Amino acid sequence: MTTFTNLTGAAEIGANCYLISSGSTHLVLDAGMHPKKIGNEAKPQLELLDTRIPQSIFITHAHLDHIGVLPVLQDLFPGAEVNMTDATAEIGGAMLHNSVNVMSAQRMFDGVAEYPFFTHGELERAEKQWQRRAYEQSFLTANGEVLATLYDAGHILGSCGVLLEMRDGLRIFYTGDVQFDDQSLIPGASFPEEGVDVLIMECTHGATPRIKGYTRQRELARLGHCIREVLTPGGAVLIPVFALGKSQEILYELGRLREKGKIPSMPIFFGGLGAKVTQLYDRLSESTPRLHPGLRLFNEVEICGFSNRELPSVSPGNIYLISSGMMSPHTLSNTLAAQFLPQPHHAIMFVGYSDPDSPAARVKSAKQGEQVRLGHQPNVGQAYPRNCRVECFDFSGHASRDALISYARRLNPRHIVLVHGDFEAREQMSSLLCEAVPNARISTPMPAEELPLN
Repeated sequence: MTTFTNLTGAAEIGANCYLISSGSTHLVLDAGMHPKKIGNEAKPQLELLDTRIPQSIFITHAHLDHIGVLPVLQDLFPGAEVNMTDATAEIGGAMLHNSVNVMSAQRMFDGVAEYPFFTHGELERAEKQWQRRAYEQSFLTANGEVLATLYDAGHILGSCGVLLEMRDGLRIFYTGDVQFDDQSLIPGASFPEEGVDVLIMECTHGATPRIKGYTRQRELARLGHCIREVLTPGGAVLIPVFALGKSQEILYELGRLREKGKIPSMPIFFGGLGAKVTQLYDRLSESTPRLHPGLRLFNEVEICGFSNRELPSVSPGNIYLISSGMMSPHTLSNTLAAQFLPQPHHAIMFVGYSDPDSPAARVKSAKQGEQVRLGHQPNVGQAYPRNCRVECFDFSGHASRDALISYARRLNPRHIVLVHGDFEAREQMSSLLCEAVPNARISTPMPAEELPLN
C-alpha cells in the first residue's frame, strides 16, 4: 500500500512538506518553513518521519514555504538524494542564505533562541548534495524503486510539478504551486494530461473565484492608471512584492508601462533580496523557459538601486518596488509602510496574495483613518493611521480555481488530494471537484494524517 502523510503542521498554507511511503520506500515532497510562525513552530512535523527514513527529497521551487528547512531535513537524513531543477538550485541557495541572515536578526532583536536553524557554512555543505534535474527527463531514484519526472509548473522560475511512478504501478503527480496561464516573463505550466492515478494539488485560490471579465491586460492597464493618478500630483507609490517571482514580473511590467508613456518616467527604487534574485533571473535568461528568451531585466528597466543599510527615504514621484509582499516585520516594505500609511497623497499597491494574518492583510482591510499596527500580531507595534490610498491587483502566480478544476477534469485521476490551501479553500474545492470529477475520491488530509492512496 502507498500512503500520503501531511507533515505541514497546520491546516493552512504554511510549512509545505509531505511524505509518500510505499513499503520501505519513502519520499519527501518539499521542506518548507511556515511564514507566520516563529522558531521551531515554523518547521514541518519532521518528527513524524521517525523511522521512515526518506531515500529521496523533491523541492518544487525556491519559495521559503517550500524550501526553507531543506538543510535541516538534510542534516537529519544525510543519505537522502535531493532533487530540484537547476534554476531552483541557483535561486534556492540565495533565498536560504538570506534566510540565515533574517533568522540571525530575529534571534538578536526578538530573542528567538532556536534561530538560525542552520549556518551559512552548513548551507554551503548541503548545497553540494543537490541534484539538478531537467524538465521532462525521467530518472530513477529511491534506490531504483521510483521513476521520477519534473514538469514546468509556471509558478516562478524553476518551479516544477513531480510525477512519481511507483514500483506497484501507482502514478502520483504533485503539482507544487502552479500557474497555468502565461505571466509576464514565465510561460504557463506544462503538465501531464493523462496517465495519473493520484493528483496531489494545491488550492490556494480554492475559495476565491476570479472576478468576471478578468484579464491580465486589463489589470495591467488599471495598475498603470492608478500609478499615474498618484505620481502626477506628487505622490509616491509603494508596491510590496515577494523577492522571488513577483518582483521580476512587476519590474518588467513597470518598465513597459514607462516605455509606453502610461506612467511618468520617474525612478523605480528596487533593491535588497529582490535585486539579487533578479540578477539570477538575468543570468538564467537563455537557459530556462521564458516568454522573452534572453531578456535581461537590468538592461531593460531603469532602476535606482540601494542596499539594505541605505533604505531610501520616501520622495514625491517615486515608485518603491520593495520586499516583502506580506510586509513581514524586519523587511523593507514593513519599514517603508510606516512612512506611507499616514500620508493621504501616497499609495500602497498590492499585486498578489497576502496571508490573512499578515501586516499586508491588515493594511488591505483597514478603513480610511483606521489605526494599523505592523507587528507580527494585530496588537503588536506602533499604530499608524491608514490615510494613504490602498489598491489591490490580481497578478497571482497561482492558478485560479477554475483552472485547477479544469485540469483535474482533464486528467481524471482516481484520487485527488488537496493541499496548500486554508480550510475554506480546501472545503470549497472538494465540493466543486466532487461534481467536476465524479469518479474521483477527494481527500483533504489534516496535519499528521496518514492517508492511503491506492
